[in-house]
Amino acid sequence: MLEELRIQNFAIIDRLELSFAPGLNVITGETGAGKSIIVDAVELLLGGKADAGMIRSGAERATIEGVFALRGLTRGLLLPMLEREDLLADGDDVVTLYREVRANGRSIARVNGVSVNQDVLREVGDTLVDIHGQSEHLSLLNPRSHLDLLDRYADLMGMRAALQTLVDVLHTIRAEIRALEVDKDALERRAEMLRHEIEDIESADLDPAEEGDLRAERTKLSNSEQLATLAASIVTLLSGDAAEDLPGVDRMQQVAAALGKLAAIDTDLRDWAEVAEGIAAQVQDLAVEMADYADTVEYNPQRLNDIEERLEVINKLKRRYNADSITALLARASAARDALAGIENSDERLEDLRRQERDKLIHIGDLANKISAVRKTVGKQLAKRVMRELADLRMERAEFEIGIEQDDDPDGCIVGERRLAFDATGIDKVEMLLSANPGEALRPLAKVASGGEAARIMLALKRVLTAADHTPTLIFDEVDQGIGGRIGTVVGEKLWTLTHGHQVMVVTHLPQLAGFADRHYHVKKIAQADRTSTQVTMLDNEADRISELAAMLGTIGESGMASARDILTEAAARKIAAQGAATEG
Repeated sequence: MLEELRIQNFAIIDRLELSFAPGLNVITGETGAGKSIIVDAVELLLGGKADAGMIRSGAERATIEGVFALRGLTRGLLLPMLEREDLLADGDDVVTLYREVRANGRSIARVNGVSVNQDVLREVGDTLVDIHGQSEHLSLLNPRSHLDLLDRYADLMGMRAALQTLVDVLHTIRAEIRALEVDKDALERRAEMLRHEIEDIESADLDPAEEGDLRAERTKLSNSEQLATLAASIVTLLSGDAAEDLPGVDRMQQVAAALGKLAAIDTDLRDWAEVAEGIAAQVQDLAVEMADYADTVEYNPQRLNDIEERLEVINKLKRRYNADSITALLARASAARDALAGIENSDERLEDLRRQERDKLIHIGDLANKISAVRKTVGKQLAKRVMRELADLRMERAEFEIGIEQDDDPDGCIVGERRLAFDATGIDKVEMLLSANPGEALRPLAKVASGGEAARIMLALKRVLTAADHTPTLIFDEVDQGIGGRIGTVVGEKLWTLTHGHQVMVVTHLPQLAGFADRHYHVKKIAQADRTSTQVTMLDNEADRISELAAMLGTIGESGMASARDILTEAAARKIAAQGAATEG
């Protein structure tokens, strides 16, 4: 609900602050005073197109700010939207919209103080307010809204949610089918490549441990001559038999023996004697080991060549498949086998998916057809109710119909012998059609209704659809165009009954309609210092309201005042009667 509206430097409005209440808020005043300018400002606030020409002459910018209270279902609808865009305020029961237009044509929009683009502002605004009149903000002239309105009226949203689930599953199935059907030749080429990879890697008969062993053996074989020479020299040094020199083992044994004799005399040398004895034993063992090692070293060019060839096979595979180890190569082969199995089984999988697709198309067709049947039945009921409302609004010769059409589609869901186009809402294209005058064909609302007719049609629809329409604030501009006082009373009563589920704001020139106001605002132009501006006064007592209604009647004196009192009296009586009827219902 719109609680506060602040307008500055917009058209002829200098500065204006208004507080609105629940119920029926009526705005009246002389032609050109700025009544519809207030509606234009709200429309801009909700995401309408900005124009530098909207700025008051001499000002640098125009600003509009609105504070909306969030309650009930509107709160539930809007909070997820605000959370998605990171626009939640400290409290979640109020949302503030702000719009600024600058002289250079630049426009700024904010929601709860956060800058947003115009699309986000419009999305939030559309949830809060519906404006009906000669403007682009006529939601009911947009065919996309007709289906949702009908379905909410027919209580079909639960069945539509079930249909949405089925359609989502079908989309998943069809995505997998497309992936398998994209290019049979490409799949076959992929399968051939995988077979080659598998054969290439498996033919090498790889062992994860062999590469390290081969490299070690290659190092040994490629240095076999040097290894043999070094081993032999060590054996000679340790166990040589040259007469002029004792072998290392013998020398160490002699040293150990001498130290043993010294230690027997000088016990301080006992530890060193033990060290020498241990070294002598180790040197002897080392000599034996080196002799054995020298016997194992061989020069084998053929074996070295075999190792080099084997390592080159491994290295080529690693380069070819961008692998850093034999383990990675074996993992590549395993993955290729899995992928190949998937391709080779794709025909069976594709056949299974197509069976699933057909089952889902039958199921979707069955549920969508049931939804369509309800729409057709309820649509006729809705049309009859709307025509009764239009008759009360001096459009008794108008014809109204809910058009429901279906298109064939070879890939569509299955309904009997037909294949029908569908989406998550079902198989129907829904549009409201009108013939405003006898002899005219039924045509879409947007192509038929004039401004005044559109407002009355919207009023009739809102009356019928009020339970299905969750927009909290409804604004009607020019709803009384082309109608007189008697019908004005009917329109006023109908607008007031809408306040049972909405806040309603009306710009009117009809006193009979204004008599139903729960809050009445009077707009007038004032001239000060050669400047014209708009002033709005809330008529908060009966005397002021009677004076305004009398002025709207165009009569002066006591007779005009008496007529104004009669209007208020009749409106009050009709309100009480309507309230009683609603309570009994």
